[in-house]
Amino acid sequence: MRGRHRATDLRSNGFVAIAAGTILPLVAIGAVYGGYRAMSTSGCSGTVRLSVAASPEIAPVIKDVAAQWMKTNPRVNDECVAVDVVSVASSEVAAAIAGESGATMPGLGQADGKTQVPQVWVPDSSIWLQRMRAAREDLVALAAPSLARSPIVLAVPEPTAKQLGWIENKVTWKQVLEQIVGDTRIVPGIVDPQRDSVGVSTLVAMASVKDQFGPQGDSLTVGAVKSLMSGKSEQQSGLIGRFPRDADPRTLSTSVTLAPLSEQALHAYNATGPAVPLIAVYPDPAPIALDFPYAAMPRLAPDREAAADAFRQQLTGAAFRNQLAQHQLRGNDGTVGTGMTLSPSAPPGGQVTPVPEAGVINKAMQMWIEITQPSRMLAVVDVSSAMSKPVPTAGGLTKSQVAVQAATGGLDLFPDTWAVGLWCFSTEMPGGHDYQQLVPIGPLTTQRDQLRGALGGLKPNPKGGSGLYDTILAAYQNVQQGWDSGRGNSVVVVTGGRNNDPSGISLDGLITALQRTEKADQPVQIIIIGVGTEVNEAEMQRIVDATGGAVFIASDPSKIGGIFMKALALDDGR
Repeated sequence: MRGRHRATDLRSNGFVAIAAGTILPLVAIGAVYGGYRAMSTSGCSGTVRLSVAASPEIAPVIKDVAAQWMKTNPRVNDECVAVDVVSVASSEVAAAIAGESGATMPGLGQADGKTQVPQVWVPDSSIWLQRMRAAREDLVALAAPSLARSPIVLAVPEPTAKQLGWIENKVTWKQVLEQIVGDTRIVPGIVDPQRDSVGVSTLVAMASVKDQFGPQGDSLTVGAVKSLMSGKSEQQSGLIGRFPRDADPRTLSTSVTLAPLSEQALHAYNATGPAVPLIAVYPDPAPIALDFPYAAMPRLAPDREAAADAFRQQLTGAAFRNQLAQHQLRGNDGTVGTGMTLSPSAPPGGQVTPVPEAGVINKAMQMWIEITQPSRMLAVVDVSSAMSKPVPTAGGLTKSQVAVQAATGGLDLFPDTWAVGLWCFSTEMPGGHDYQQLVPIGPLTTQRDQLRGALGGLKPNPKGGSGLYDTILAAYQNVQQGWDSGRGNSVVVVTGGRNNDPSGISLDGLITALQRTEKADQPVQIIIIGVGTEVNEAEMQRIVDATGGAVFIASDPSKIGGIFMKALALDDGR
């Protein structure tokens, strides 16, 4: 492993050995990435070369500090230090590190083949480090102190912000989500969160507060994510290019009028003198700010490790904070240096939202994936007599009525890119099976109303038992037969009781049949939502363990709406 890193070190500095003791420049990083090389070799026994890849927002500051430091002739063990600073998007460096180590970063894609792995990486956010540690814990160092801060704001064109009353008033996330979902003046946009830490920070903030909104929380969050998806850009430049160029009402109605950006990016945009400036809205609670961690790569040679530590010590103090301020960045504690002016609604310095654990970040990103990426799902709803029992906590509605309400609400939140079908199941069904197809799996663009009508027509069979096991096997086989490599493929079963079909397959028989049918390269997940206390969770868990999936039990059926949405946010197994 050390040999691989040393080879990369040479490439990243633009040198190749062509003869013993001879090193000539091949391609200067500065020519490729606009980087800066600073070095001093006077009276040195050798040179320690340190390559630094920094996010474009902070790279100019780090280049300036490197140039100033080189004038002092820094050394490590009597060897001169040469620092190469290149400006590279964080997503490209992350892909290069993952690619070199054979790790997988979901949604990131392959490395571009040009970005080299540096000795020091300064991404725009510690979110990147958490994501990489989740992929493989040794990809980046555990210690990576922050160099600067840039809060995440909602960028809103000034005319729209005035109409909404958001210029100087405190704005909560509930207000934001309600406006995104229901206000035609809002045309939202976002940079793909799988490649952008501002997008990830926004999702984490939304996910962290949705439970505070009561029954509306899931629908508001899913609706907002769908709206943001409709305005997604692959890069920040593409998103910024869609802000309005004039205040004409027609232009405002077709341009992006709300998008998460860093405070620095918003200031940079306004500094260009646009006809319609952007207002920085600071939602409460604050999303995770960009924090620009200084991450020396693991397994550096001792001399490079010492050089990296020595250079990091130059990136601190009041003078460095003032240099950051010239580029509209705050100090690492959130305070502001000389020359940077904040908007009246900006929170004071010193307030820092900590970066959460990798699990929190991954959960928020999974929410995005599940809601925005196309899925192929067969919904299977119990209509046995068990579903006719009333639910005291739901105003006397039956289990069936509660389940249908939840499923209908979920249907309204599915994007048009999904394909959905519907079965019902009970013994004594027409055709001699324990299940009946009501709507075949098909695109929601053409059969959403048909599905809604079929759900509304579901009624419990007062004489029907639960042919649960036969139904699950048949549904699994049906989804597998039409398996789609471009989608998540799943079976979602809503049941109110235990299998009680004496002539049907047993639990052990079902598990054996599922294991025999399962194909590793064509995964189909089974998600079971149990309604009430009659469902045997241990039995259901055995079923999903055979194929992948999860069991959710609504012991209080009136709460099934929230559980239904949690089930839909499950990993699709692609």
